[in-house]
Amino acid sequence: MAPQVVECRARVEAVRSLTPEIVEVDLRLLEPAELSFEAGQWMSVPFGPKRVRAYSIASTPATGRGRISLCADVAPGGIGSRWFRELRPGQVVEFRGPTGGFVFNRADPRRPLFVAEEIGIVPIRSILWDLYQTGFGRPTTLIYWCRDPSWLAYDGEFRLLARRFPSFAYLPVVREPGPGWPGERGEAPDLVERTIPGVEGLIAYVAGGRDAINKVRAVLVAKGMERKAVKWEKFW
Repeated sequence: MAPQVVECRARVEAVRSLTPEIVEVDLRLLEPAELSFEAGQWMSVPFGPKRVRAYSIASTPATGRGRISLCADVAPGGIGSRWFRELRPGQVVEFRGPTGGFVFNRADPRRPLFVAEEIGIVPIRSILWDLYQTGFGRPTTLIYWCRDPSWLAYDGEFRLLARRFPSFAYLPVVREPGPGWPGERGEAPDLVERTIPGVEGLIAYVAGGRDAINKVRAVLVAKGMERKAVKWEKFW
């Protein structure tokens, strides 16, 4: 059964800048005292009758039901970006959730491929940590694209995950690497094309902008994957 959507109040415990334009906040729940959610879901914040912004949950269900972390790209500079950027410890906020169907089905025997574009990494980060915190041992690949290395939020965490779990392959790729970048260069669809030789027994989870989602899906479908085997979460 999916978690129930509820109205929530919480107190900001901590605010962190993960990159120059990506901010993560820790929230201690006040009402209700605990919240059930699935890794990959998001919460919505109202800014008026018809103005709502969605923020993915970066933490995992195993972190504790009385506390969640949300993460946002504040570069757009709109009403939601300003609100998120101005959050401070001690502040009380209201939101609604959890919502969203971009969740991993553990009963599915297929090998997962995760592809993230910039802020699209947030629900995938929650899913991956949830899987490996709870004994998931099947081979998994993450392809994570950003414009340059400074945008790779959670990069250190994924490198740690890859060292601890040999079945997890982490492939960061950037468009503008700069001097000394040791990883892949280019765009996410290109890396999918180069590193995923076949799609038999594969399921894909793609999160980011519409253009990236469509291009990654086109690459996988051209390799023989069914369109419905590509799950996606569109951020813009």
